[in-house]
Amino acid sequence: MKRLLARLFSRENLFALVLCLIVVLLIVVTADSSPRWIYQGF
Repeated sequence: MKRLLARLFSRENLFALVLCLIVVLLIVVTADSSPRWIYQGF
């Protein structure tokens, strides 16, 4: 079990998890502003 946790929380996996959380946080923070860049072509 300890080996599984050590492999699950390796440095690469922690870096990927932090990066994913930052991206999700940015999406949530900027979700209230209307995405004008989508509608520029119309």
